[in-house]
Amino acid sequence: MNQNNSGIIELDIHGMTKYQAKISIDSQLKKANGSIYRIRIIHGYRNGTELKDMVQKDYKNHKKVKRIEIGMNAGVTDLVLRDL
Repeated sequence: MNQNNSGIIELDIHGMTKYQAKISIDSQLKKANGSIYRIRIIHGYRNGTELKDMVQKDYKNHKKVKRIEIGMNAGVTDLVLRDL
């Protein structure tokens, strides 16, 4: 997990099970205060899409997540908590 001063938390869940990844993501969502506006989930894609699919499905209706953004990198999904 890496938090830079830009209000973005980067969370690498490579190699985790879906259960482990969910616990890590839930923990970061719980800890995210007003200075955090985005959690960048690095899930990878070369070993399948199980983690990516879980992130996009399980967090699209989460109470703290305003929307999900899928960028140019297929191995990353952003959970947007608020707009700047």
